[in-house]
Amino acid sequence: MAIKTYGLMTVDWEARVNVERLRSERLARIKRLLKESELGALLCFDMSNVRYITSTHLGTWAMDKLARFTLLPQDDEPILWDFGSAARHHQLYCPWLGERSRAGISTQRGAMLPDAGRAEAVAHKIRVELEERGLLNEPVGVDVVEMPVLLALQKEGIKVVDGQQLMQQARLIKTVDEITLLSTACMMVDAAYDELYRFMKPGVRENECVGLVSKVLYDMGSEQVEGVNAISGERCSPHPHVFSDRTLRPGDPAYFDILHSYNGYRTCYYRTFAVGSASQAMVDAYKYCREILDAAINAIKPGVTTADIVKLWPKAESFGFADEEAAFALQYGHGVGLSIWEKPIFNRLVSLDHPEVIEEGMVFALETFWPASDGWTAARIEEQLVVTKDGCEVITRFPAEQLLVAGAHYYTTGGPLPAVRETQSHLNTTASEHVSVNGAVAH
Repeated sequence: MAIKTYGLMTVDWEARVNVERLRSERLARIKRLLKESELGALLCFDMSNVRYITSTHLGTWAMDKLARFTLLPQDDEPILWDFGSAARHHQLYCPWLGERSRAGISTQRGAMLPDAGRAEAVAHKIRVELEERGLLNEPVGVDVVEMPVLLALQKEGIKVVDGQQLMQQARLIKTVDEITLLSTACMMVDAAYDELYRFMKPGVRENECVGLVSKVLYDMGSEQVEGVNAISGERCSPHPHVFSDRTLRPGDPAYFDILHSYNGYRTCYYRTFAVGSASQAMVDAYKYCREILDAAINAIKPGVTTADIVKLWPKAESFGFADEEAAFALQYGHGVGLSIWEKPIFNRLVSLDHPEVIEEGMVFALETFWPASDGWTAARIEEQLVVTKDGCEVITRFPAEQLLVAGAHYYTTGGPLPAVRETQSHLNTTASEHVSVNGAVAH
């Protein structure tokens, strides 16, 4: 059965994403896992974990601030300390939190003077809540933390341990509403790629492509365009993982990764194009890049492991790298949810010796890369998929079975210019074909 996507609005005449079910199922899952663990409580500063537990959002500006935090005690409801007036706003508009939405601020990444005591204030707030529940002597799992806050927690007698693994475990299997939101986010990128395909031509710059994609997504209702990789021409190999102001030229390869968030749920979605035409080396690279990606997708089903999948991919040494760490993330897979890198991870660096079992309800992206024999062009393709009971369903739908040629279709006196041709046009003729000024054949 196909994964459903709907419009972007709420309607009364169709059962779409049920946000109340989304909130309750996420919280129920982490509360159950916490109960089964050795932890007395979870203390989270990571914005994605805070959102998973509390169903609150503070905008993209706060993603790296570590300013707000939530405590989830055993057998209790979460308490959220939020940024100034946001706490009162959440009391009014997030009734599932009510008075458990409180004002509280950390050190602002060290911008506040240590003598101001903000780290100690955070630690004291946590100690009070743990003491009230008889949990002070139990370990507290923390996801990410500023060093002053960590030291202050320990000074308060709180045993701090790793809480990231428990949160990753909670977010591993997606609910039906999470899957719908992830598929909807991909649908929005489908549309962005369609606009991008129509836009690309010689003279367009990589940063202009980023701007176009961002506008399309925000116009459609994206919550955040986390990043758009735009890589073209000589920048394609090795992969730099960042866009520039390079101008597209005829015969260029160009590949893109679009990462954005719809209601918190993200995409990681590569596509590769040729501008005007492609060399045979580029065509061959794309074909192989697609083959190794398809081999991995075809092998996905519940019960196989990440090791089974990465064995299908080429070793780093076979495409010019010294080892798997040097080639990390070129042949790669990763869970996608409230952040773009979640469990499970697929990579020859870690998965062969530490495999993870694939389960129904996982959502992840698989991405492959292959450099062309000419030494500068390359192909990069990525698909997001949902694991079903007997296989998987790909939820990224912009065409990628074969290399697409973008830009104007040029015509010669003999008809359309071939889509497969060498970049330097003087290589396409022989001396006997050149004519003199008076029309005579030059010899």
